[in-house]
Amino acid sequence: MPLHPPRPITPVPPRPVALTVLAVLAALALTACTSTPLAPVARPRAVRAPATTATALHRLVTDGAPGAAALATRNGRLSLPSPDHRPSTAPLRGGTSQFTAVGVADLRSGRKMGRLDRFRAGSLTKTLVATVVLQLVGEGRLALDDPAAEHLPPGVPLTGAGGANDLRRVTIRQLLDHTSGLFNYTEDPHLAEQLHGTGFVAHRYDRHTPTELLRIALAHPPTGAPGTRSPRHKGTAGAPFAYSNTNYLVLGLVIQGVTGHPYAEELRRRILAPFDLRGTSFPGERPTLPAPHGRGYTLIDGHQVDSTDLNPSRAGAAGEMITTLVDLNRFFAALLGGRLLAPRQMAQLRSEKATHGAYGLGVYATRLPCGVTVWGHNGDINGSYAQTAGTADGRHLVSYRVNTDDPTDQGDGTAVLTAEFCPSRDRPD
Repeated sequence: MPLHPPRPITPVPPRPVALTVLAVLAALALTACTSTPLAPVARPRAVRAPATTATALHRLVTDGAPGAAALATRNGRLSLPSPDHRPSTAPLRGGTSQFTAVGVADLRSGRKMGRLDRFRAGSLTKTLVATVVLQLVGEGRLALDDPAAEHLPPGVPLTGAGGANDLRRVTIRQLLDHTSGLFNYTEDPHLAEQLHGTGFVAHRYDRHTPTELLRIALAHPPTGAPGTRSPRHKGTAGAPFAYSNTNYLVLGLVIQGVTGHPYAEELRRRILAPFDLRGTSFPGERPTLPAPHGRGYTLIDGHQVDSTDLNPSRAGAAGEMITTLVDLNRFFAALLGGRLLAPRQMAQLRSEKATHGAYGLGVYATRLPCGVTVWGHNGDINGSYAQTAGTADGRHLVSYRVNTDDPTDQGDGTAVLTAEFCPSRDRPD
C-alpha cells in the first residue's frame, strides 16, 4: 500500500524502504480545508531552471511517471523568530522561485501539471504532526520521554499480542523517530491486499478509524523492544530504526489527548492558518481532491489505473495530507528557518543520534553526492509521490512530485535534489 518510510538519497544512512511508499514511503491521510488558490510567496522573481533539473524530471517520466513537477525557492530571506519563540507569520521576502513541469497531469486530456495543483502528500504529513508534538513539548504539556499511554484519549487500546506491545513502555520520542518497535499496520497482510494491487480497486473507499488500525498493529508481535534494533528491518547498522506508520497514527491520538482537539484541527490552527497554507488540507474521509488538481495513477497488472479518488482514513496522521508544491516550500522554509519551533525543539527535531543517522523527529538528513546535506521528508500514497528537501536554514528548498506511486528508480529522486543543490555550470547563481 502507499505508506512507507523515507527513502534514502545517498551517502547518509539508508532509510528503510519497507513498502516503499516510505513515506518510505510511508504515507497516507486527510480532512478538509479551503480550495482557494494559494497566495503567492511574496511574488519571487522567476529564474531559468537549471538544465539538470529539467533533465532529472524527464528521467522520472521516462521511468514510468505520467508527469513530474518541481518548485525551487532560492535565497529567501527569513524573519527571525520572536524572543518568546512564537511563530512569525511574516512571508518570505525576496529570493527567486522556479516551477518546472514535464509530462502530463491527466493521461486522457493531456493537461499539464500546474504550480498550484493539489495532490496527496502521504508521509510528508508526518513532519507537520511532529512539529505540533514538539510545540507541545516546548509548551510543557508533554515531554519526549513520557510514555505515550499517559497522553492518549480514553478508549484507545494500549496493549496487544499477548502483552508484547505496550504503549505504557513506548515514549513520545520513540514514536517520533521510529524506534518504538511497533508493527507497521500497513504491512498487515490482509490490509495490504486491500490497499494495493487489484484489492485497491475494490477497497479504495473503505473507511478506517485510528483505533481500528492501531488494533491491527498491536495484534502483531513488535519488531523489537522499544529503543532496540528491529530484527526484521534492515536499517542503518546498529540503529534501532524501523519505520512504522503506526507511530504517527499514535501521535495523532496523542495530540488529541493533550489538546482535546483532533490532530488535524490543531495542525490547521497552529500551522496552516498562521502561515497561509491555503492549498493544504486534511480530508479525513473525503475521497476527492480540491480543485485545481490532475489525476493520480497506480500501475496494476501492467495497466495505469486512475487512483485519484480514495478514502484517506487508512492513513490519517501517518499520511492523509493534501497540499501543493508552494505550500510545502512555505512550510519547510518556516520550519527549517526556526519560525515554528524554539531552538531547543529544533535541535531535538534534527537529532538522528538514536537512529544512527537514519531519521530525526519527523525529518531526516540526506547527504548528496557533492557532499551537500539537505533536510526534509518524502511521502507517497496510491497515485502520488512527493519529496521536499532544503538547506539547514530553509533558504534554499525544492519540492517535487510525480502523479504515480513510489518511483521505481530511487536514483531519479536523488538526481532531482542533486540538480538543485549541487554546483553546476547550468545553474544560476
